[in-house]
Amino acid sequence: MTTEAAAGSGTAGTLHRQTVDGLGTVRIRRLDPARDTDVVHSWVGEERARFWGMGETSREQVREIYEHLDSLTTHHAFLILLDDVPVMLFQTYAPEADRVSECYEVEPGDIGIHLMTGPATGSPRPGFTAALLGALVGHVLSDGDVRRIIAEPDVRNTRAIERLQRTGFTIGPEIVLPEIDLPEVFLPEKRARLAVLHREAAEALAPR
Repeated sequence: MTTEAAAGSGTAGTLHRQTVDGLGTVRIRRLDPARDTDVVHSWVGEERARFWGMGETSREQVREIYEHLDSLTTHHAFLILLDDVPVMLFQTYAPEADRVSECYEVEPGDIGIHLMTGPATGSPRPGFTAALLGALVGHVLSDGDVRRIIAEPDVRNTRAIERLQRTGFTIGPEIVLPEIDLPEVFLPEKRARLAVLHREAAEALAPR
C-alpha cells in the first residue's frame, strides 16, 4: 500500500490518495454540489440508505442541502473514489456546532463523522470497506489536533454499529438527537448509538 499527500496526488481536488494492492487507487476529494448531486441523489433514494434520512428528497433538495453544507466552516462533505468511481460519501463536523453536543460531553480534539457506502457493483472485493475506512481515517488524522472520532449511527442500523465496533470504535450508550427545523435544513429526532474512536486506535487503521 502506498499513500500520497494532496499536493503530490497529480489529480485536481484530491485531498488524500492511496494505492491498495489488489484493489486499486483510493482517492478523497471535497463533494461538489453542482458536480455530484446526481450521484448522491441516486444513492440516498435507495432502500439500503434509509438510515441516511434523505430517501424522499428531490434532486434539487439534495443539491440545496449540500450547498448549505458547503457554506459552513464546521461541516464538510467528501467523496471517496476507487479508480475514479465514487464509492463512499462521508461528512465531518465539529460536534460542538452540532446537535450531538446536547447528548454527550464534547472534548477538545473531537471530530464527528457520518458515512454511507455507495451501491455495490460487480463481485465482492475483499478488503474493500476496510480500505475505504482506512482512507477516511487517514484523512481525518491528517489534522494533528484530532484526538477522538465520534459517530452516532441510527440505533436500528445494527450493521453500521457492528462495522464501527470491528473497526475499533468503542460503542457507547443510546442517545436521542433532537429535531432541528430550520429554513436551510430539517432533521427529525434520531435515536442513535454513540461510538468513539480514540486517536491511538485510529492510527492503527490509517495507511502508512
